Amino acid sequence: MSSKDKQKVIGEELDANKVARFLEMQPVGDENADFHVLTKAYRGLPVEYFDQFLAMFVAQGRDVNATDRQGRTLAQIAAQHSQQPGYVEVLKKHGAQ
Repeated sequence: MSSKDKQKVIGEELDANKVARFLEMQPVGDENADFHVLTKAYRGLPVEYFDQFLAMFVAQGRDVNATDRQGRTLAQIAAQHSQQPGYVEVLKKHGAQ
């Protein structure tokens, strides 16, 4: 017997507080904290809320061009994900290279 412990929420309304919670995430180990937060928000937010998140992220003086352990930025990684349109443009809007 199998049971789901978390229901998938479709169309959930996100407010500024829910979006801002991504800013509080902390990496495990030696991962760059800014890259960790960016990645979590990228994976967890629809593009319109990711845009809102990035405005908060940049306003805190955080690095939108932070890199992973292989030296890749989130913009570089997102550019390879053709099924996720809009994210690269939003990242560039907020200073990603």
